[in-house]
Amino acid sequence: MQISFHTDAFNSAYWDFEKCLAWAEAHDVHYIECGVIDGASWIHGLGYQPHVALYQDPLLLRRKMENYGVRFSQIDAAFPLSGREGLFYGVAYVLKSIPWAKHAGCPRIATTDGLHRPPDMSDEEAMTLMKRCYEQIVEVAEAYEITVNIEVHGYFTTNPDRLAEMLAFCDSPFLRLNLDTGNSFIAGQDPVDFCRRFVDRINHVHVKDVSPSLAAAVRGQETGIAVSHCAIGDGVNADNIRQVLTILRDNGYNGPLSMECEGQGGPMIERSLQWLRRTLQQLGIPEEK
Repeated sequence: MQISFHTDAFNSAYWDFEKCLAWAEAHDVHYIECGVIDGASWIHGLGYQPHVALYQDPLLLRRKMENYGVRFSQIDAAFPLSGREGLFYGVAYVLKSIPWAKHAGCPRIATTDGLHRPPDMSDEEAMTLMKRCYEQIVEVAEAYEITVNIEVHGYFTTNPDRLAEMLAFCDSPFLRLNLDTGNSFIAGQDPVDFCRRFVDRINHVHVKDVSPSLAAAVRGQETGIAVSHCAIGDGVNADNIRQVLTILRDNGYNGPLSMECEGQGGPMIERSLQWLRRTLQQLGIPEEK
């Protein structure tokens, strides 16, 4: 499997993307995940944001990444698609990200739903709207041979039955799943059961632990964690992550494991990396570099 990390880890440190590449090179990590920005912002332009903008040339960025020995595991274009804004803004954002990803050498894009039930429509209306969104997105993704992953993150996607319906929106090998061990857990679900049910559709994994205090405060009340302030292996979700890795191993999964946690400018994500590498070794899972 491939160890990756989401550059969200360095939001609080105000790193830029290239500093994240340097961190990856220094720690022998060869895959990276980041958000994409459609437009310009002062904080990104000044070098205080660890994500990339779609106005940046993807081929030149790809060459820069190659100099660090790093490739994309996925780009995050997860504007919520479950509300009316998803139809008007989210679809255009994802469609713009697909050809950019192709030129950048990125094989996957993350998409998702909103954290909460849309206030102005029924669940069935929202599902119908999302189906239209994904039909349009997947048609373009097939042309570019880019996999569109539905991330477990929101009101619908943390419900296994609704997620199954979403994965059936299109009969296409380019519509797959991004399992998130932390979001499924904080929503009150069992990440291990999630993995067993959808193992054949998993194309990318967010490895995320949950602190005891956060679990006690909001488990079953929230659907997603923006950034987990807990090193992987230090929280109450660590045993679930180990079981998920075992299931993935036994089912032949050989894709990315993207670490998602607060980095603290390095120390916390470094502990996460050490735990993940040690656990992969204990489970007999080779790390692809």
